[in-house]
Amino acid sequence: MAAFVRPGTPLEERLRGAGGAVDLPPREMLLLLFCLSKDSQPEVSGLAVSTLAALDKELVVSVLEGGGFHPAVLHFVAGIYGAEPAVRDVLLATVELAQVTRDLLAQSAVSAEGEAVTDQFVQDDADTEEESDEEALGEAEEISEADHELEPTEEDDEYLSKYRLALEMGIGEKIKMALTGDKEWRKILIKDANKLVSAGVIKNPRMSEPEVLTLLKSGVQNDEIMRLICANKEWVKNYQIRKALIENPKTPLANALRYLGTMNEKDVANYAKSRNISSVVATQAKRMLLNKKQR
Repeated sequence: MAAFVRPGTPLEERLRGAGGAVDLPPREMLLLLFCLSKDSQPEVSGLAVSTLAALDKELVVSVLEGGGFHPAVLHFVAGIYGAEPAVRDVLLATVELAQVTRDLLAQSAVSAEGEAVTDQFVQDDADTEEESDEEALGEAEEISEADHELEPTEEDDEYLSKYRLALEMGIGEKIKMALTGDKEWRKILIKDANKLVSAGVIKNPRMSEPEVLTLLKSGVQNDEIMRLICANKEWVKNYQIRKALIENPKTPLANALRYLGTMNEKDVANYAKSRNISSVVATQAKRMLLNKKQR
């Protein structure tokens, strides 16, 4: 599922997922459509909503009866199926359902047309979109990765607990936690769509070099994060971090070229023939090797 929603996924693939043209169990399909309904491209988000609305109502009911959905997902489903008695009943019986959704479902039960209630669901969803988008994508990746875990650990439970809290936090609370939180909080908030939040993680005094290295190797695409890492004189003393910066396409070119001059001959030779780094850096690596041979 994460393959359709992670950053960098081609538009064509996202449209395929939004159209339901993927082989996924019903529960994962519903979650995928929820995530893609937050897509920045209107054609993707609109198609995801239309696909969910076209699903068999009995199928939706059976999926919801399985429980375990985040309140934001339930709110999304309620906004589309709130006027359907069978779906509304199973939603109201779900303990995870947020109070605001319960109130709106109660209104839909006595609404003749349901139009005003549907508009309210859309408005509520729009009000929370900025703060829930990145977390929703992160949730999709976690669900995808969960298939490879044998059994949950206390550490997993702690992470999920903090993850759920993050979904309810305002931007100010997230920034404060990013600047002061522990490793689990940093792991969660570094993915936040708001650059003030993710940048706060980099400024956290407890941020360690291994965390920075892992972040760089994950292919981070946030320009502000890359700038802050390059500006940290202690971190760039680490050979492996400088190497990871050279290999990350988001590293400012001037910095990448400067770090290239500190690499050993073996790594420079690898960069000279690499197609996975900037062509400018690869060309400079070739020049460095040539100059060394001429001496």
